[in-house]
Amino acid sequence: MDDQQPTRQRRDIFFAFLKLGFTAFGGPIAHIGYFREAFVVSRRWISEDRFASLLALCQFLPGPASSQLGFAIGLSRGGYVGALLAWTAFTLPSAFALMLFAYAAGTLSDGLGAQIIGGLKIAAVAVVAHALAGMARALTPDAKRAGIAVLSIAILALSPGPIGQIAAIVAGAVAGWLLLEAGRIPDEASMGLAVSRRVAIGCLAVFALLLAGLPLLAATAPLAELLSGIYRAGALVFGGGHVVLPLLEAETVAPGFVSDDAFLAGYGAAQAVPGPLFTFAAYLGTEAGGPVWGALALVAVFVPGMLLLVGVLPFWNALSASPRIRAMLAGANAAVVGILAAALYDPVFTSGIEGLPSFALASLCFVMLHGWKAPPVAVVLVAAIGGPIVL
Repeated sequence: MDDQQPTRQRRDIFFAFLKLGFTAFGGPIAHIGYFREAFVVSRRWISEDRFASLLALCQFLPGPASSQLGFAIGLSRGGYVGALLAWTAFTLPSAFALMLFAYAAGTLSDGLGAQIIGGLKIAAVAVVAHALAGMARALTPDAKRAGIAVLSIAILALSPGPIGQIAAIVAGAVAGWLLLEAGRIPDEASMGLAVSRRVAIGCLAVFALLLAGLPLLAATAPLAELLSGIYRAGALVFGGGHVVLPLLEAETVAPGFVSDDAFLAGYGAAQAVPGPLFTFAAYLGTEAGGPVWGALALVAVFVPGMLLLVGVLPFWNALSASPRIRAMLAGANAAVVGILAAALYDPVFTSGIEGLPSFALASLCFVMLHGWKAPPVAVVLVAAIGGPIVL
């Protein structure tokens, strides 16, 4: 029976993330809420503190933060195979849909399709609010940490965007160092992921080699230039999600791999599917060169963020063993609560709520999650049905 345990764990990882791959609408901030509900609250695969610590690290790094977080959860549960299964299961549903949906994206730009998408945005408001309530209760239990969360909101008000997020986490860490009592910070704040330094250094070397080498390979074939540009976009973008879109446009539309109309059509389709927005690269690769290039583009946009994550983890683990560093990490976790609160307002609330009827639907979805303990998939269905009614 013991020999079957890793197989069962890997199967559980795959199907847990596959379910999210089909139901996690709303973008990276909403994905964090789905992940917390699935893996902290329901399955208890990871503690609240470790979840927040991983989230803080992923916010620091370039790449798709929610996919990096899912990759790390898979790594903690099932090793490298578990990490790969988690990424594959969460990513493939939306990637496959976008590859098939490339020429039909415009059908959801108005009418009933647009109303359903609006309903899914309303669901994201409830999901993020639910995640915020749970994380605030666990990670800002005292006045000092609540103050750090408010400080991070103020920083984002002055400097919105990825740079502001990084500044807020740094400020939270400094405040934790200065204000929090290290001895009271739980040991669970450390990552607890088994990545050797040799593997980490190898991943960082591969990351740098691809970043420098792909442009040289691009001179040999036009579509190699496409992969080089998509890898560069995935390697250099902070904040993930919609932030990557201008970079992808610069790397695909300007060189003539896809037309501006095709790019916008694909972006419209990306709003209609669950999962990570970075799978938009699969659409662009398919549009430029067919399904094989779509698959290569999909890998190219995700690989740099995953290499960086594995490359940084063991050094982060060593640092987090220090009580004082754990205090800094607790401050960073409190800052993450503030970042999530700021994101709940903009863009989640501002883009999802168009009036009192849509706010009423969001409130219903929040009560379903927070009070009635309904599964997220049920909330998504209610919002999708309710969207055409309230919009």
